Amino acid sequence: MINIKYMGSKNRIAKEILPIILRDRKEGQYFYDLFCGGGSICDKVDSNVIANDYNEYVVKALKLIRDDIDGIPKDNFEFTETDYKEVKIFNNEQICFQGYVGFALSYGGKWWGGWRRDKGGKRDYVAEAYRNAVKQSLNLQNVTFENKSYNKVTLQPNSIIYLDPPYFNTTKYKTDNFDYDKFYQWCIEKHNEGHQVFISEYYMPEDRFKCIWQKEVNSSLTKDTGSKKNIEKLFIIR
Repeated sequence: MINIKYMGSKNRIAKEILPIILRDRKEGQYFYDLFCGGGSICDKVDSNVIANDYNEYVVKALKLIRDDIDGIPKDNFEFTETDYKEVKIFNNEQICFQGYVGFALSYGGKWWGGWRRDKGGKRDYVAEAYRNAVKQSLNLQNVTFENKSYNKVTLQPNSIIYLDPPYFNTTKYKTDNFDYDKFYQWCIEKHNEGHQVFISEYYMPEDRFKCIWQKEVNSSLTKDTGSKKNIEKLFIIR
């Protein structure tokens, strides 16, 4: 399953971490993806799925993919670099479309990171993004979206909670300062309330969290800096 192009996407590791996260899922149990980003986790879970992100633009983009696939441009004849630049200054009445273009049609999935193109000018990234959106749309039909801070989402009792926060000492996209100590405490509190809590990160305090899976992956940066290797990890509460 290919999801919307998004910086920090978990699409490459979803097939490895989801079997771990969902291993003991009970019938009817709710699944929460509280930093859903481009939807690469929530679009692979069926039934009782709540996806949340603090970024209004990415939530609106995912809703556009779910509810109005015909509203997405199909190729670079229909939508050009000039259009891309014009969409960037749209007003809030067009926020769904602006969100989609700002992520899906930008270099590396980085918010307004520049028009996606290859050196030869042969690849039609608009068409590629559209095909990906069509595939993802089918798998978002059962997903309910929210646009809140992770700790403001109302949780059903004894749920599975997956968290992919802004990584410590890294930058996924422009965001406000993230309170990690508050986040760590919240995770522990939810665990103590009976929820199953899983966190994707490079680092978590070892005295409170345990790594249960890890893998070296290439992290895409920019066309100038190339890529670097990082160790993706999945944590639970000790």
